[in-house]
Amino acid sequence: MAVLLIPNPTKDTGLAVTRQAAAVLAGLGVSVLMPQSFAGEAGFAGVRFLPEAEAYREADQVVTIGGDGTLLRSGLSCMANGKPVLGVNLGRMGFLATCEVGELTAKLTRLAAGDFTLTSRGLLHAGIPAHGWQADAINDVVVFGQTRLHPMDYKVYCDGAFVGSYRSDGMILATPTGSTAYSFSAGGPILDACAEVMVLTPVCAHNLQVAPLVFAAGRQLEIIADAENRDASFACADSSNQCDLLPGDSLQITGGRQRLQLITFDDAEQFHAIENKLMRR
Repeated sequence: MAVLLIPNPTKDTGLAVTRQAAAVLAGLGVSVLMPQSFAGEAGFAGVRFLPEAEAYREADQVVTIGGDGTLLRSGLSCMANGKPVLGVNLGRMGFLATCEVGELTAKLTRLAAGDFTLTSRGLLHAGIPAHGWQADAINDVVVFGQTRLHPMDYKVYCDGAFVGSYRSDGMILATPTGSTAYSFSAGGPILDACAEVMVLTPVCAHNLQVAPLVFAAGRQLEIIADAENRDASFACADSSNQCDLLPGDSLQITGGRQRLQLITFDDAEQFHAIENKLMRR
């Protein structure tokens, strides 16, 4: 078995947790891989440093060490290479990265023994045909006015049928995985992570009657920036991959064809996270 460690040096100060993970796995007879960019770091005896693309191909599983953002940044590479991922949480929430540092040894021991299950998470696929832009999102696709000085107008269609007009600061289209992230902060519902749906949540809508809408994952949604908008908007997938959405442009969103495989040790991990990290904050 080979496990690829993807650390976030900003979260893992001095890579202390990454060294601990590498030592635990090596002690269990697991081949430990890391990206070539960390080859100059001391204290990783026996770790193989490879170009990142090669490391993803050789690994059987991936362990990210940082937080939800670290897992999101690595998630698309994991998905593209068909590799399941476990996130070690050094951040504030940990809805995707569910392994806490205090659980590291126990969960890595179970990982090495094959004592885990895989949870499949759906993605979103977004495109702006006018600009040839395409992106996949594990959490959400967000549309915002570029200046945020005043609300923008958007029209939403589902499979070509008109859904409604929205005047708001922005629009969020979230997966069930992302329903506990920005969409939740904007008033959206928490969805069962295994549900085959997506949720549309307006941000600061200028209409008290506007509510989030949940759509089947098989639908195609279209968000059109009103041609009369004074400013351009932008679309962003998982807070990273961004493209301008000019007045009159169309953003098209469907359920992604591929799925992310998360390594889990408890069927109720999502509900434990909701109870312990949202309800008791």
